[in-house]
Amino acid sequence: MPVWALYLLVVAIWGSSWYGIEQQLGVVAPQVSLAYRFLLSAAILIAFCILTRRSLRFPARAYGIMAVQGFCLFCANYILFYFAGMHLVSGLLAVCFSTMSVMNIINLALFFRQRIDRRALLAAMIGLVGLCLVFYPELRQSGLGTDPAWGLGLSLLATYLASLGNMVSVRLKALSIPVVESNTIGMSFGALFCIAFAILAGASFTYDPRTAYTVSLIGLALFATVIGFGCYLTLVQRIGAARAAYSSVVFPVVALSLSTLLEGYAWSPLAGLGFALVLSGNLLVLMRPRDAAPAGLSSTQPRPS
Repeated sequence: MPVWALYLLVVAIWGSSWYGIEQQLGVVAPQVSLAYRFLLSAAILIAFCILTRRSLRFPARAYGIMAVQGFCLFCANYILFYFAGMHLVSGLLAVCFSTMSVMNIINLALFFRQRIDRRALLAAMIGLVGLCLVFYPELRQSGLGTDPAWGLGLSLLATYLASLGNMVSVRLKALSIPVVESNTIGMSFGALFCIAFAILAGASFTYDPRTAYTVSLIGLALFATVIGFGCYLTLVQRIGAARAAYSSVVFPVVALSLSTLLEGYAWSPLAGLGFALVLSGNLLVLMRPRDAAPAGLSSTQPRPS
């Protein structure tokens, strides 16, 4: 599948998945809902690996790295996002997640000694200014220490954990671990970690009988988790974590549109301006200079330390 198709799939699937997360909240503890989600996703991937005769046997060191990926990318970050969803509409969760573009640039420099591209950094900073403008009306109205502030803090921490998971994916590429296999094992570890968190927190393994809960659970497991992560981590391994993360800057387009239609999100002039800046930053990084290597070539890949 070409890079542009992977990019559009990630934006469409993950942009709409934030509303599905909101449908998971209320009755079942977030850790338990995530355990259900990743157990179902892992089962789907295990069945796929069996049908396509993909081996899940790797060196012990690789399993340890995939366990770290499972914790960061398929467990802890999602638990934080589910709790943040109790304080923010789904569209604003997606806006927070767009900061991963900046976090990936910084983490690639820290962990893989990758040079920071000035234009990419400028684009990310424009996006961050837009993020601040989007949230300013919410924080001005409610103040610090309120639901929007808590939701913002939890979302940013969750996003940083997701960025660390991206760095682990880059490391798995250096070890020649394929995306489907690493996702299968990583999601299995993530489900086990979620179960452990639920037990430690004393959460009850109940189930919400609402149709909306079941439909969102299946949709999140199949589309947002199995297909979405498969496409996204393929992008990470093809064009690098920094450029792949810019798909997250487009998520608010879909997510805030759904929040406007389904959750009553009220736009303000500042939020509109901020939203435009977020899109502008994304377009800036996607406009490749004429002398740059085509998307998908190894020149964009970071060097493992």
